[in-house]
Amino acid sequence: MSASPAVLRRLMRELNELQTNPPEGIRVVTSEDNMLDVTGIVEGPEGTPYAGGYFRVKFSFTEEFPAAPPKCRMITKIFHPNVSAAGEICVNTLKKDWKSSYGIGHILVTVKCLLIHPNPESALDEEAGKLLLENYDSYCDRARLITSVHATPRVRPAEFHKPTASANATASASKSASSKSISSSASASATTENSAPVTYPLHASTPNTCSLSPSDSSLAGQKLTGKERLTSPAPLGTADSNVAGATAAVPAAAAAMTKAVKRAATGGGAGAEKRKKALKRL
Repeated sequence: MSASPAVLRRLMRELNELQTNPPEGIRVVTSEDNMLDVTGIVEGPEGTPYAGGYFRVKFSFTEEFPAAPPKCRMITKIFHPNVSAAGEICVNTLKKDWKSSYGIGHILVTVKCLLIHPNPESALDEEAGKLLLENYDSYCDRARLITSVHATPRVRPAEFHKPTASANATASASKSASSKSISSSASASATTENSAPVTYPLHASTPNTCSLSPSDSSLAGQKLTGKERLTSPAPLGTADSNVAGATAAVPAAAAAMTKAVKRAATGGGAGAEKRKKALKRL
């Protein structure tokens, strides 16, 4: 189709927005040769029989767009009441509820909601609609089987590996918050270290059994001002007392013996004189 410049500019803006900041579980693929060749990819919602699958929706824009909705077709096989075997999608957004303000992203979000809440009352696949109403478990088993065979790739589509703008913004915000937190912690630690008084561990005082070295003694003597240090003699131990007593006893005994000898000598001389006088009287 030939689109007006205004329509092309609108599609370019919307496609760029969907590629940089897509809704959750939604991606778009475009052709380099034709920007009107657009394919949407819808990730199967968790908690549904379509979880793990990736469903492709092909867009075809008419000349009436955006006054009229584009034609959409599911090109991935799916077991769903509102999707026909040919891929036609039955949803009011693509019919009477369409508005010119809607776009590609709105359509893909609507398809995703349809996977969560199928509508059996307007079924294009009568078998799926009947099974959904009569036996929900059987419907889920069948839909899950078709999804695993036709919609579940071995490798996740590459479009879902590209980081989105919102993910990048979240990562940047998280990184910035982490950096601020680390900086605040470092500042707080530095402040605490600077303001905290320096404390030293206390140790039990050692007994005064060590003698001062000569240098220490001289320094101690220099520090004494106006007062004389009195040193008391250290008490002698038991062994030292015995040695001292024995040493003192030796000179005492020698002195006693000298006195005894002197007394004996003196006593002997006096007796001889008395005998001589007695002989003279006879």
